[in-house]
Amino acid sequence: MDIIQIVSLGLVATLLILLLKEYKSSVAFLLLLFTVIILFLTILDQVKHIFQLLSYMADKAQVEPMYFKTILKIIGIAYIAEFGAQLIRDAGLNSLASKVELAGKLFILMLAIPIVTAVIETILNFIPGA
Repeated sequence: MDIIQIVSLGLVATLLILLLKEYKSSVAFLLLLFTVIILFLTILDQVKHIFQLLSYMADKAQVEPMYFKTILKIIGIAYIAEFGAQLIRDAGLNSLASKVELAGKLFILMLAIPIVTAVIETILNFIPGA
C-alpha cells in the first residue's frame, strides 16, 4: 500500500467516524481501532526493511550487538507507547494515556542504563587519574 492509499483510507475512515460518532460512539471507536490496526499492519513491512537496513549499517560500523539491540528496543518501546497513548487519548481518557506514556519512558530509562554506564566508563577512561 502506498502513501496515497494510506491517506485515502485515513480520510474515508475519518469521515465515517465523524458521522458515526453522533449516533453510536462505541461503533465509531471500534472503526477507529480497526482502521489503526489496518494502517499499522500495512506499514509493518516497511518497518521490517528499515530494521534490516539499520542492522546492516550497524554490522558495517562494527557496533556491538548488545547496544544496537538495546537501541532498537528503545525505539520500539517509544513508538508502541506513543501509539497506545494516542489510541487511549482518542477514547477520551487523557489521564490513562499519560500513564501509558510514563510507563514507556520508565521502560526506556531501564533499558538505557547499561548504555549510559558504558558511556560514562568510556569518558572516565579518557580522564587521567580517574
